[in-house]
Amino acid sequence: MGDKGFEGLKVWQKSYALMLDIHKKLVPIILKNNKDERFDLVAQIRSSSKSVPANIAEGHGRYYYGDNIRFCYNARGSLDETVSHCRAALDLDYCPKDMYEDLRSQAEEIRKMLNGYIEWLKEKKVGEKEPGANLSVREDRVEYIVNPNEDL
Repeated sequence: MGDKGFEGLKVWQKSYALMLDIHKKLVPIILKNNKDERFDLVAQIRSSSKSVPANIAEGHGRYYYGDNIRFCYNARGSLDETVSHCRAALDLDYCPKDMYEDLRSQAEEIRKMLNGYIEWLKEKKVGEKEPGANLSVREDRVEYIVNPNEDL
């Protein structure tokens, strides 16, 4: 996928652009309308929007494709969280409808790209031959006895 690292991934570039739009365009409007939201909605939307490209980058840095896929799933979850916060901003009259539609459109494009990237990772199985890639950690089943009469 190129030698530019995670910054060369189009899905990372698009998710990073969405994060910047939220921080530079939406957040100032929310704060203008209600400064108290800086501790609630603004903090949440800043965090979730940063999490999308951060999870893509972290997954890219893993040797085993299964780890990368897991971080892409996390990115997709953060993307949904971001869209939910954008919807809240719209419904609370903090976000203009045209801005919401633009952010939502960007998110849909990112979702499609993430799904395609996940499928590519599953197909290519990058890192499948890395040492330890086929290992898993599991605990043997243990019976735990709890005495309801005993103080914990």
